[in-house]
Amino acid sequence: MNDHIPDVTKMIIDGGPAFPCVYYSEPIGSIGPQLIIKGGMTLRDYFAAAALQGLMAKMEPENQLEHHIAKWSYEAADAMLKAREAK
Repeated sequence: MNDHIPDVTKMIIDGGPAFPCVYYSEPIGSIGPQLIIKGGMTLRDYFAAAALQGLMAKMEPENQLEHHIAKWSYEAADAMLKAREAK
C-alpha cells in the first residue's frame, strides 16, 4: 500500500468547517480574484460542544469531570453527522 495515500477507512468525517470565512483575494501573479474559504472549528467539533453542553447541564457537578463525557459528546456528534447524510 502507498504510504502517501491516506487510508479512507480510518478517516473521521468531520462535516467540514462549521463557520467558514469566505473572502476574495487576488494573490500576486494571479489572473484575477480567487474565492478563498478558510475554516476553523469543524462541524463535528461544534456538534460535540453542543452535546457536551447539554450533557453537563443535566449532570451533578461531582460527575462533570469524568473522562467519558467527551467520548459521549463525540459519539453524539458523529450520530448527528450521520443523520445529516440520510435523505
